[in-house]
Amino acid sequence: RPSDECAVAALASGLREEGWRDALAGEFAAPYFAELARFVAGERALHAVYPAPERVFEAFNLTPLSELRVVLLGQDPYHEPGQAHGLCFSVPPGVNPPPSLKNVFKELTADVPGFRAPGHGHLVQWASQGVLLLNATLTVRGGHTEANSHARCGWQRFTDAAIRVINERSEGVVFLLWGGFAQKKGKLVDRSRHVVIETAHPSPLSARKWHGCRVFSRCNEALRARGREEVQWPLDSALEGDRAEGQRPLDFAPGGGGKAE
Repeated sequence: RPSDECAVAALASGLREEGWRDALAGEFAAPYFAELARFVAGERALHAVYPAPERVFEAFNLTPLSELRVVLLGQDPYHEPGQAHGLCFSVPPGVNPPPSLKNVFKELTADVPGFRAPGHGHLVQWASQGVLLLNATLTVRGGHTEANSHARCGWQRFTDAAIRVINERSEGVVFLLWGGFAQKKGKLVDRSRHVVIETAHPSPLSARKWHGCRVFSRCNEALRARGREEVQWPLDSALEGDRAEGQRPLDFAPGGGGKAE
């Protein structure tokens, strides 16, 4: 139907990275993706939906398939205003890190020499090093009760396809699977060709099991063992945008955030 074609074209236009567009072209042509595109368009017509349309595929756009070496899998985007921008766990400059991300930074401080909590939660420096910050569901309806509201609309079929592409076309990728939801996706990964590191989720609900997991140093050990470059986990303490606007690094004030990220 013409309306479906328009919805698919509008949604798919957000994926600009050519390697990923080619690898996932079959998904865009599948009937389920037309239903997904129609659903997301309908949701945007009636509700606040996050992230913004141009950010839905940000994880793919910032981490080309050809440069990928680590996959960090989240569940769905943050559902409070201003938080989600297409990278799992990450928030834009000027937004206080939500509770799960604060726990990520606590573990990094304990695990990685030289890491200091940066005063922001913008993880684009990881994405630019080949860390795919992928949520299993790429959109969410805004509102404090709306976590996982788009979990059954087709996104998981799409991101499962992306994981299969990585599994088949890449070698020696390290998959970081935090919590039970992400670990279920581990069945898509050939563990003879890739490395899977499973830990508790950094959510405050499971933080006792999270702290001390050493996932970041273990990730680098796995990369090093395969002759691949380590991830430089430390983040700049002040972002270029913050410096330009004269902003000070943020205090870690309590903030909301989707349990899944």
